[in-house]
Amino acid sequence: MTTVDYAAAPKKRKRGPRGRHRYAPHKHRLGPVTVAKHCLTLCGRNLLHLKSNPGEIMGFAVVQPLMMIALLVYVFGGAISGDTGTYLQFALPGLIVQSSVFAVLATGSGLNQDITNGVFDRLRSLPIARIAPLVGHMLGTLVRVATGLVTLLIIGALQGFKVKTGIPQAAGGLLLALVFGSGLAWLSMLVGLVSRSAATVYLFSGVLLFPLTFGSNVYVQTTTMPGWLQAWADVNPVSHATTALRALVSGGPLGDSVWLTLAWTAGMTLVFAPLAIRAYRRQV
Repeated sequence: MTTVDYAAAPKKRKRGPRGRHRYAPHKHRLGPVTVAKHCLTLCGRNLLHLKSNPGEIMGFAVVQPLMMIALLVYVFGGAISGDTGTYLQFALPGLIVQSSVFAVLATGSGLNQDITNGVFDRLRSLPIARIAPLVGHMLGTLVRVATGLVTLLIIGALQGFKVKTGIPQAAGGLLLALVFGSGLAWLSMLVGLVSRSAATVYLFSGVLLFPLTFGSNVYVQTTTMPGWLQAWADVNPVSHATTALRALVSGGPLGDSVWLTLAWTAGMTLVFAPLAIRAYRRQV
């Protein structure tokens, strides 16, 4: 149940501590179905601006995947695996997970800009669930991320990547990468809510990206790394998500990678979601 204040609702007169009168608005309790509708409506609001900005869609869904494959696979593939086709088969699942991490870590900067520009102040005056702007912002981000992940897989397939399992397993792998990204999104939103500027959020995202992506098995096998770096890469949640996605789209041993990825996601959500919601309530 969520409490929402109606700005235009009748106000109840109360007596202050020194005998002065003050006004307090009535509280209205919203059911979970209504809260869900409000969240989905604001998710649509976050996606609506894409209709008037098709360049953003092309950049995120087409240009970025092409650049990732061209720069990483065709530049380093021959040196690492001997030929680009073999390296594409190895690297593309990791690039999909990396793309999810890149996109969700940018959630905080967008949230910070909305708060700074007064968007959330305008939404606060509406008769909607108080948590709806925050959840709607994250859902809108996840929809864009899902579009980018599917496009990256399609472009990889056009370049020669082969899904060796099946469509249900591949779809499950993409969903797992998206779910994993949702856990990191809460961390990014927390940073966006407590930071004074979007530049700070960008700086934090850049610092966090390097140990998460480069210190993992996205680009190379962890057995080629020094012992101290291999120890980190073996427990890195990005490594678990990449291993799970490789097994789901290319076959091979799955092990506990799916459960470890879900455990990391649940842990990040349980830790960072309450902190982000608390920081959000302080902001608005």
